[in-house]
This record gives sequence, C-alpha cells and structure tokens, in this order.
Amino acid sequence: MVAGTLRVYGSELSYYTGKLEAYLRYKRIPHERIAMTTRHFRVTVPRATGAAQMPAVALPDGRWMTDTTPIIDWCETEWPEPPALPADPVQGFFSRLLEDYADEWLWRPAMHYRWSYDADARRASAHLAAEVLADVPAPRWVRRFAIRRRQYRRFVRHDGVTPRTRSHVEGVYLRTLAHLDAIVSTRPFLLGDVPTLADFGFFGSMFRHFASDPTPAAIMRERAPGVAAWVQRVWTARAGEARGALASGVPDDWGPLLDDAGAWYLPYLCANAEAWRAGRRRFDVALDGATYERLPTSRYRVWCLERLRSHADGLPAPAREATRAVLQRHGCWEPLWRVDAPGSGYDPEARAPFGRGLTVFS
Repeated sequence: MVAGTLRVYGSELSYYTGKLEAYLRYKRIPHERIAMTTRHFRVTVPRATGAAQMPAVALPDGRWMTDTTPIIDWCETEWPEPPALPADPVQGFFSRLLEDYADEWLWRPAMHYRWSYDADARRASAHLAAEVLADVPAPRWVRRFAIRRRQYRRFVRHDGVTPRTRSHVEGVYLRTLAHLDAIVSTRPFLLGDVPTLADFGFFGSMFRHFASDPTPAAIMRERAPGVAAWVQRVWTARAGEARGALASGVPDDWGPLLDDAGAWYLPYLCANAEAWRAGRRRFDVALDGATYERLPTSRYRVWCLERLRSHADGLPAPAREATRAVLQRHGCWEPLWRVDAPGSGYDPEARAPFGRGLTVFS
C-alpha cells in the first residue's frame, strides 16, 4: 500500500475528477484535490505524464497517473478492501462494461446540456474562469467568453450535436435516468447494498454535470428523484459504514442499460474502430434513426473496445459462456466482436495508468 496522500489535480466541475474523488472517498484513500490551473494543465501535468488532461494524480513517491479507469484498477491492487470490482467474474465483466458505457457514451449529453443551454453555460464558464483560468492575465469576462466558446465548439458542435441529432442526444440522458431510477429505487446502489465500479462509472456524469447543471438537474429532480438521492448516497458512502450484500448474477433491471449499450455504444465503438483502422480522422454513424456526422475518430475509444474484448476473453470458461449468453440477449455480443483486430496500439506495453503520452482526447 502506498503511504502518504495522493494529490488529485482536477476541477470542481470535472466529470472524471468527480468520479475519481467519489471512489477515493469511499475507499478512504488519503487524497487532496488541487484546483487545476492553466499552468498545471499546460505545463505541470504534460511534463509529468506527457498528456494535458484531468484528473492527473501525483503519488508521494513522485510517480504520476492519468485516466480514471486504469487509476481505479491500480488502486484496487493497492487498497483491495473492500473491493469495488465484484469478485464474481460475470458481475465483474458487466460492471466494467457499464462503467465504460457510462464514462464514454454519457459524455456527449453531459457536455451538450452544459454548453448548449444558456443558464448552464453561464454558470460553468463563470466557475471555470475563476478556477481553471485563474492564472490567465485577462479580464474575467474575457476568460468566461474564451472557455465557453472553446467548450461548445470542441465538445458540442464538433462532437456530432446538431439540430438533427439533438433529440437523440437528450434522449440518451432521459432513458438513462429512467433506467437508473428503476434500479436505485429498489436498492441503495446499482448492484446491491454497497457501491461498486458501475456506480462510480455512472457517478461521473450524474454528479458533476447532470445533478449540478441547472437544466439537467431540474429534469433529474422531476423525473428521477431516486437518481438524485443515489448521487448523494455515492458521494457520502464510506467503506466500513456501507455494509451489505450484492445481488446475485446480472440483475434483470440492468437489462435496459445493456440494451442501450448494444444498440448505441458498441456500434459507435465499432464505427470509430473502423475509421481508425482506415486512417480516417472523422466518421459517420447511424443510431436509432439519428445520423451522427463527422464525429472525431478516437484512438482511445478503440482501446476501450479492445479492453472490453480482453476482459471477456480473460474470463474462466463457465463465466465466459454465461457472459456470452447475457451479451447475446441484449444485442451486445455481435458488435463487441464485429471489428477484426482493431489495432489501436494505444498502450502496447500495458503501462496505464503510468504510461507517458496516453492521451484520452485526440
């Protein structure tokens, strides 16, 4: 076990910083959050990790980590009790699948609600101008304008959100709310009486974006009060205080989430992987009648697909067959294996979360 306090460089509004903070709080891993400034983002973190992204974690021994999924995997080896990844291999695989789905697929609606709606954009830009851009020598209004324009252009307009796809993007959020509300209205956390990896995956978008930004937060309170209560339970959960059992197998009420992963997320990963393999910088994909055009090709998300396949391949034989049956039932098996040899080359030496230059965003 690492001795000392982890320093987490991130923003108080950050999707992935909030996810990691909730995990560290639950596991009682000593840490402090350090507000990410422009100098940290452009100088300190890239020098240490080779990538400008948040959160970045500095260990007491001088090592640095990036990317919350492999960070959590590493922390599970250093602080194994209580485990966030279920011991049952089938539950473990589906927890990883839903964490990946929540991490990557809910990003688009989270950014859309924050930067497409005026009240949300004004709130977020004011906070980030005072936090992340605090060390930029410019008037506050200039910093607000700059961050708002950058975020909208990069993460909304250039990420496939158009008048033709907007209703589908918002529908992803509304459907996810309904699915989660049905689950957490019957038990405290997604898999039972204690939080697990799937909880922390969904928590990222639900905490710092959907439950905090004015427009999606109002929708959550009206349509899914159980999710609003679950957000608070995850944030306040502490190992040793939250006790109880997990459900057996893959709960039936996870089915709608897996249906959506099979209908939306895995086909998106396939289209992205095909574009990567063909050397295309952008690609189109049609999902449920909505055509997303000129989406940016992401090497990182090719790696996400490869990791899911590797986890499935690594299951013991009985668990592999049980996992395949559930994946087939929810339309996930075929798209998981549709692309032959995606070949991301993203982390060939398996050094994450310590590898240099492992950039999440292209």
